[in-house]
Amino acid sequence: MYSIEELIDVVDKGILNVSIPHEPSRLYEPIRYTLALGGKRIRPVLVLAACNVFSDSIDQAIYPALAIELFHNFTLIHDDIMDNASIRRNQPTVFAKWGQDIAILSGDALNILAYQLVAKTDKEHLVQVLTTFNKIAIGVCDGQQLDMDFEKAQFVTQDEYINMIELKTSVLLKGALEIGGIMGNAPQADIMRLGEFGKNLGLAFQLQDDLLDTYGNVNTFGKKIGGDIVENKKTFLTIQAFSMAKGQSLKLLNSYFKAQNIDPLVKVKEVRKIYDELDVKTKTEEKIKEYFDNALNALEKINVNPEKREVLSSLANKIMGRKN
Repeated sequence: MYSIEELIDVVDKGILNVSIPHEPSRLYEPIRYTLALGGKRIRPVLVLAACNVFSDSIDQAIYPALAIELFHNFTLIHDDIMDNASIRRNQPTVFAKWGQDIAILSGDALNILAYQLVAKTDKEHLVQVLTTFNKIAIGVCDGQQLDMDFEKAQFVTQDEYINMIELKTSVLLKGALEIGGIMGNAPQADIMRLGEFGKNLGLAFQLQDDLLDTYGNVNTFGKKIGGDIVENKKTFLTIQAFSMAKGQSLKLLNSYFKAQNIDPLVKVKEVRKIYDELDVKTKTEEKIKEYFDNALNALEKINVNPEKREVLSSLANKIMGRKN
């Protein structure tokens, strides 16, 4: 079995060997820049780790794993345009560095390069891998559109929000694991269990990200705390708070989220105070645990020697920032 570190090394070396044209330079330079920024490589590592559960060799899974990583980075380039974001991984975004037009086109080209890598999948697995990859791609688009729709919606239910993050975030983890299972010739039942593991892990991860945005440590979270509150984003915490608040608490909550000229630090402090009164943090933590437990339960049902599941279990804990 490969260790997590060994799988990351395989991915990093694979990224360096991806063939990217040099001309036109203003089209391909942003792609090289994006891939050189690195990242945790979680998704391609999940592909390889899932494959390794069922196969001693992971060579056959390298092309689709790299395709997943390129596709993920394509979505980030376009997300930054839509979010008007200037910083990604502590560096200027492609959008900020080269402008909107080049960011759009470079993102498009990166997406095509991802599909070129998918096309290198062996013939035995190509149709199933491509079908799964397309489900990932359209799911991410669906989720992004719902996320934008929610920005204008007056009310969003918890179920609607969970559906959105399942599409926008979970679908990529789910699909990565399913593709790994396919490439390892796993039984269909176990491919589905891998997908269930990934879906629930993705949900737990996104809810934890919501929680850390309000209650995290700026030094470990990597960005300012309270950004979602300042931007009036409808996160799990916001939705919980509005569904539970009554009387003066609801009145105050509405006023803070409608205020045009309020000091961001004051807004975060006062909204957090309401969250504390409603015990939103505990309720979010309970939901995170529910999804994480569901993920581990799905993993335990995969019909292999328990030792073969250990890398995926370790990856799940790593993704969630847990020590065990």
